[in-house]
Amino acid sequence: MVIPVILSGGSGTRLWPLSRALRPKQLLPLVSDVTMIQDTVSRLGDRKDIFAPIIVANEEHRFMIAEQMRAIGVRPAAIILEPCGRNTAPAVAIAAMKAHQLEQDVVILVLPADHAIKDVDAFHQAIALAYQAANEGKLVTFGVIPNAPETGYGYIKAGAAVEVGNTSVLKVDRFVEKPDKITAEAWLDEGGYYWNSGMFMFRASVYLDELGRLQNDMLLASTAAFEQAQEDMDFIRLDKASFEQCPADSIDYAVMEHTADAVVIPVDIGWNDIGSWSALWTVGEGDQNGNVIIGDACAVDTHGCYIRSESRLVTTVGVDDHIIVETADAVMVAHRDKAQEVKVIVDQLKQAGRNEAVVPHKVYRPWGSYQCIDCEERFQVKRITLKPGASISLQLHHHRSEHWVVVKGTAQVICGEKEFVLSENESTYIPVGEKHRLENRGKIPLELIEVQTGSYLGEDDIIRFDDAYGRKEG
Repeated sequence: MVIPVILSGGSGTRLWPLSRALRPKQLLPLVSDVTMIQDTVSRLGDRKDIFAPIIVANEEHRFMIAEQMRAIGVRPAAIILEPCGRNTAPAVAIAAMKAHQLEQDVVILVLPADHAIKDVDAFHQAIALAYQAANEGKLVTFGVIPNAPETGYGYIKAGAAVEVGNTSVLKVDRFVEKPDKITAEAWLDEGGYYWNSGMFMFRASVYLDELGRLQNDMLLASTAAFEQAQEDMDFIRLDKASFEQCPADSIDYAVMEHTADAVVIPVDIGWNDIGSWSALWTVGEGDQNGNVIIGDACAVDTHGCYIRSESRLVTTVGVDDHIIVETADAVMVAHRDKAQEVKVIVDQLKQAGRNEAVVPHKVYRPWGSYQCIDCEERFQVKRITLKPGASISLQLHHHRSEHWVVVKGTAQVICGEKEFVLSENESTYIPVGEKHRLENRGKIPLELIEVQTGSYLGEDDIIRFDDAYGRKEG
């Protein structure tokens, strides 16, 4: 039996402005109609030898992940919440502990949540081969057969063949960093070099034993964080103090580069890690001019571009080999060759304290979503959508009042000592400092316009008294 471990802790800064820290690329539908994490889980299929997945994620994304799994009919075996990022080695260690708890000495399949794989049949064939090696105590990684001298990936240099069960795999000679163009071309000509996919397969106990031998401080801190974890609804919250003391490192550096049992299986599965906008241009369906166009756009005398419009018409004239991405609050334009450098923009925005670096225009909450329509000094207008059966917390604000206008559906409102119903085209006023709650008891989404006025309009001006989702703040 196999338990998939889905790693969903990344921030995807190279795909800004669509990907933001509070809604990163794995939670977005970038290459299909479903999000990347949904695609990652769905491609595992309904095989009886593969358990429900363990997902390791940033705690900020917990409700979005739970909702996206529910939308595809998957109930994870666990959703483990990291209070801070410590790279992949500790994340996999804690997932291995949980997997071992569920099924003693089980094989785990480690998959990043944000990869695209076109040939799913070949992917499953590779899993079957890797399972044989993992059962024999090997730590397996999947090396993608390169078709170009790619400089954006790390590589694995394969060694001699190793007989495992009824088949053979390749011993890992070494892991190598992202090369320059000349080096990548030489490796492609030489052969025996594979793109490092970041996917792994091994017995949970074998990985933990090797981690303890090679990085015992990391294992001890991870164990403490797991053993002192708290269950919160459908989530497992790691102990923050213990996890913060854990050294940060990747599986490659912490274990795979130093173990004698690392092997690589070459795969040709149509893999792409979607690490930049140029990668999305590569995997997208281009028109007769080589343009990949998503959304409302008009391209004249334009060639080799990736154009994505989220909220309005985008037009181009005489543009070649560029990335153009529009969202409701930002526009990003870059040459395709500079797509990896988008993260520099994000760093500068963070240094300037700009919300656009972190917060998406449409913000998701466990009860639904909201988006800002307009905002100036002392007022803000939001469009709020509340799912059927959902409610916001019983709360108050010290610095702002709110006006609610129902656009669609029926709202159940608590305001102070009063409780009443609002229908479409009806409104109410929530004074500063008044306890209030909004609930949707109907069968369709509730949509309303909220007008905030006051001296401070930040999201941290919320005092919660009761919350169905266990939140205290944020």
